[in-house]
Amino acid sequence: MATITKRELVIKISNETGLTQSQVFDVIQRTLDSITDSLAHGDSVVMRNFGAFQVKETKAKIGRNPKNPGQDVPIPARAVVKFKPGKEMKEQVAGTLPLIREREESSKD
Repeated sequence: MATITKRELVIKISNETGLTQSQVFDVIQRTLDSITDSLAHGDSVVMRNFGAFQVKETKAKIGRNPKNPGQDVPIPARAVVKFKPGKEMKEQVAGTLPLIREREESSKD
């Protein structure tokens, strides 16, 4: 499984559109900044056919210290970002299962 970086995404879109890498980077960065800013203000961000980002609260709980399992460690409530994929993304990703299995089997050899 490959990991796609922002830089690789910029290069790919630049090659496909003819826009300069600087222009593409600026658009991607502004998009990410806008999404982050909206989520930081408690708003949801919905992109049709891609998915939705929402801020949810995790409840406070008691954890365990891995170095001292007998010691309780309070974990406070916090805000986290959840992503729910859209219908089209779900359908496209669902078709990748054979590829994932194939890569896992080849990495075992």
